[in-house]
Amino acid sequence: MKTYPKESLEAADILNLALSWHDAGRQVALATVVQTWGSSPRPAGSHLIVADDGNFEGSVSGGCVEGAVIETAMKVLETGEPQLLEFGVTDDEAWAVGLACGGQIEVYVERIE
Repeated sequence: MKTYPKESLEAADILNLALSWHDAGRQVALATVVQTWGSSPRPAGSHLIVADDGNFEGSVSGGCVEGAVIETAMKVLETGEPQLLEFGVTDDEAWAVGLACGGQIEVYVERIE
């Protein structure tokens, strides 16, 4: 199996890795940034994959958002029910914690069948 350095994974690499995990018999969830507003760490179309053993690759945001997406992905693997997640920080909230501006993202999480 080909290995990928985390910092250099492109969208196609993530999708190919997800398929290889699936073909190897692992359950895999795919999280995709579907929309952004304002400041966001990753653009629309960014992917994160999560396997049923807890391994993951890619990125849809960072920090606590990424943790929440991984947690949701594990639930999606159990239930098979896709979920649309929304995360956001207002400009005032961002300024209060030392960020230049706020932003919002929507992330769609689905199980690969």
